[in-house]
This record gives sequence, structure tokens and C-alpha cells, in this order.
Amino acid sequence: MEPHLHYPPAADLRRLLRFEPQSGAIWLGERRMVLLHTAALSALRRDLITSVGTEHTRRLLTRMGYASGTHDAGFASKTRGDRSLEEMFLVGPQLHMLEGAARVTPLHLKMDAATGQFEGEFRWDDSWEAHAHRLAYGVVDEPACWILLGYASGYTSAFMGKLILFKETRCGACGDDHCHIVGKPIDDWPDGDAYRPYFEEHSLLDKMDALSQQVEALKTTLEPATSGGMLIGNSPAFQHAHDLMKRAARTQVTVLLTGETGVGKERFARALHEHSDRAGGPFVAVNCAALPAELIEAELFGVEKGAYTGAHAARAGRFERADGGTLFLDEVGDLPLPAQAKLLRVLQDSEIERLGAESPRKVNVRMVTATNVNLDEAVAQGRFRRDLLYRLNVYPIRIPPLRERSTDIEPLARHLLARFTALHNKRLSGIGERALQALMHHDWPGNVRELENLVERGVILAAQGGSVELEHLFPNQPQDRHEGVDPQGRLARIVPADHDALCARIVDSGVPIEQLEAQVLALAVERCGGNLSGASRLLGLTRPQLAYRLKRQQTDEPAD
Repeated sequence: MEPHLHYPPAADLRRLLRFEPQSGAIWLGERRMVLLHTAALSALRRDLITSVGTEHTRRLLTRMGYASGTHDAGFASKTRGDRSLEEMFLVGPQLHMLEGAARVTPLHLKMDAATGQFEGEFRWDDSWEAHAHRLAYGVVDEPACWILLGYASGYTSAFMGKLILFKETRCGACGDDHCHIVGKPIDDWPDGDAYRPYFEEHSLLDKMDALSQQVEALKTTLEPATSGGMLIGNSPAFQHAHDLMKRAARTQVTVLLTGETGVGKERFARALHEHSDRAGGPFVAVNCAALPAELIEAELFGVEKGAYTGAHAARAGRFERADGGTLFLDEVGDLPLPAQAKLLRVLQDSEIERLGAESPRKVNVRMVTATNVNLDEAVAQGRFRRDLLYRLNVYPIRIPPLRERSTDIEPLARHLLARFTALHNKRLSGIGERALQALMHHDWPGNVRELENLVERGVILAAQGGSVELEHLFPNQPQDRHEGVDPQGRLARIVPADHDALCARIVDSGVPIEQLEAQVLALAVERCGGNLSGASRLLGLTRPQLAYRLKRQQTDEPAD
């Protein structure tokens, strides 16, 4: 081994590995991991060889390792961006050991990022893959650490920005006592072209996936070109609402859209319009809750000149502007009772009457209404006309909240990511797995509108060329303690590095813990203006817990 080739301390990498038993997740940085039995991987390997043959299995497993190595390469600059090039690169071999692949010893390493030159030799001891292959097939003639080789090639290729091919010159599956690998640019290998197929996306499964995508693309050409902006989802609840919308679009029925704030009622209304035979006409949207009660009739039905002070010219209302198309009345439950009576007449006679007019006007309008309140309760309270409710509720469609369609969150988030990266001129690699899991477990009181806001915030906060991570979506979310791996390989409670430094300063200060607690509690109460509920939230305590601690301190104070 070359004298300068030694591993830096691995504490920074061990901190990346986090065990969260309460959520059932294991994390390596921002990427989710999973513990698998090597016996299960061996069984998968045997089944693949039996089903598709050795050559195709090798390609699949090599690409599996290649993808894993590529992901791990992202940790190098994040973890050791201030170190030398070699120390940054050695993150990969150290992670390979941390992940249980093999014991990796660097023997020779020569690299130049500017010129793309790379030469590397490593020794693998106790390769799980060589052991598994030898157990299944005995001593073989060809090296068999396909996943591990793919990992080394993927990691190094991502690190160097060009395809680096690693080959095994010795392998435990061939009867050797250890494995030995050599890596260099694929063009520097005389037989490099023979190995390119292992890194190309032309496998049988890739071809099947490509054909499947072509079929889906052909199917979409049979649908209208647009679907209301962002009607994305495959969950049963969403598909049921979407199917009801498309059925109604082919008719002239009055539709009532119900659902919580932010579920996308206007988008459904636009989609209904675009799927209907009125798609060539106007789509006019009105938020009834945003219009003052004294102006809403003029806005909806129009005004004749001189109808009231300030009406210097005749003006068409929203119904006339929507003639031949669709009028969408959002928050229809907030309409005042006089406007409800006029709206009922429009539904019955297809006529509107401008304020100050002496005769009605015919209108040809498809009406779609929406509400997030219970109209039956509004009727019972005398705030909404029962006869109007019967007219509006001919064809109700309930749009499910986002928490009832959790499988749609990821495709929605990726769609929003593409939209906002273009809007804000950002180039991002995607959304981190930890961030996606946080989105999946969020309660979504604001539904799709809240998701839009979170993703846009994440796009703005994420670094150019990076990915949207948890702290970008939820910047105020506290870091919880978690279980990680200590230097002896045991699970241990891990806290962030800055917490360790804080604890060290406290211990070095010599302040008694009772006095320190009293000062912290007093500061929290002071910051919250004496509000114990706010102080308890600030400290991560319940209000009774905080009150108990404050009372205990008072009783512990010595008498004067």
C-alpha cells in the first residue's frame, strides 16, 4: 500500500447512517437505505441466472451496483468538500465498508480531476458477493462480484465525470483468498468496448419500459390536449372524481364541486370546460367570497348606465362574458341571499337582468359551482336557499383532500418541481428521498395549494445543481436525535455535531445542571412574554411538564 493512502477518520460518514426505528427508516445522508439478508440477495441472484441467463443477470446486477455507487458519489463533496481530492474520493471505499460490501484496502490511487486521468487498485476481503456466488455454484472460472464492481465503476465515474471501468483480476468466487480490482477509463482498456453493454440502458427490462411509455404516449393522444392544468394522480379517490368530471363534461349538467380549501376545485372546473363541447368558448372564474356583497350582483349580472351613482357606462357582467362557455362560481356558499335569488332565475330561465335594466337578456352558459362549506348546514341556518341548492346539486363531485390520495403526492411534487425550476431558472437533480418521505407523512391542511408553496420554496432554497432536501421544504423542522453507528459498530444515540459542541461548552463551563436548567426555563418564559404554553412549545415540553419544573425550582430555593 502506498504510504500516503490511508483512510481519514470515518466519524463524518458514520453520522450519515441514521436509524429511525420509530419511522421504520434507515438513512444514509438524505437517501433511504434498507437492510437485506445476503441469503435473500443470493436467492435473487440464482433466480435471475436461472430465468434470464448469466450474461443478462450480470448486466442487471452491474447496473444495480452502478446506480448505488452513483448515488454514494454525491456524498463525497458534501461530506469532505474541504479535503484533498484523494480524501474526498476515499469516501466511496469507506461507505462500501460501512454498507457491508467488503473490507476495502486501497493499494494504488492516482487521479487528476482536470485531465480525467485515473488509476486505482483496491483489495477486497470478505466480499459478500464472492462468498454468495461460491456457495451457490462452487469455485467458478470467472469473477463474480458484479454488484460490487458496478458500485466501484458507478462511484468513480460520477466522481471523475467519465466512464471508469473496474475489473477483477482476482476473485474469491474463483478460489482466491481475496478479491483484487483495477480501475481506469474504459477507453484505456484494450477490451473496454466489450464491457460497455454492462453500463448501457438497453436491457430487456429497459426495452419493455420504453415500449410501455410509448403505449401510454399513444393513449394520451386520444385525450384532449390539456387536462385543466395539474390534474395529476392515480389514486382511486382521485380517479373516481376525475371519471365523474369527464362524464359530466359530455353533457350540459350543472356541476357542484365540493372539497376542502386547496384541493384544486378550479382546476377541475377548467378541466371540465376543456373536455366539453364548449372548450372553444370562454372560461370565466369568479370567487364569490372575494367580492363585496354590495358589488357582487353588478359583477355577476352587469350594470346599465345610470343604474346607480357612478355607473357612467353600461357594463357586461360575468354571465355575459361567459356566454357560449363556462362560468365557474367558487365559494358559492358565500353569495348573499338577493344574489342567490337572481342566480336561481338564471338556472331556471337562462336569463339575466342587468342592474337598472328593464328587460332580461338570454345567456348560454354552462355553470359550475364550488364550495368548501356544508351547504345543507347553511340551508338549515337560513344562509342559503334550499331551492337553489337543489338546482346546484344536480351532479355533485367531491374532490378528495391530499391526505386521502397519498400515492399522488410524489408525482404531483415532481410535476411542480419541473414547473418551478423552469419558472425560477434553476437546474436541480430532483427531490431527495428524505424530503419525499416527509411530504408523504405531512397532514396537508392546505392540500395541493400547500404542496405548491412547499415545492416552490424548496426550489428557491436548494443550491443550483443540487436537489431539494428536507431542510428546504421544512426549514423550521427541528432535527431529532436518532440512532447511528459508533466507532465499534454498535447502535448508539447520535446527536448533530453542533449539539455535541454545545454540550462540551456546557460541561466545560462548570455551571451546575440545576442552575443551567433554571436559566434556560427562565429565558424561554421571558422570550414568550410569560406565556407558559408558548415557552413549553419552545422547549419541547408539555405545559404541565414546564409548570412542574418551575414549581420545583421555587420549592428548592433556600429561604431568606
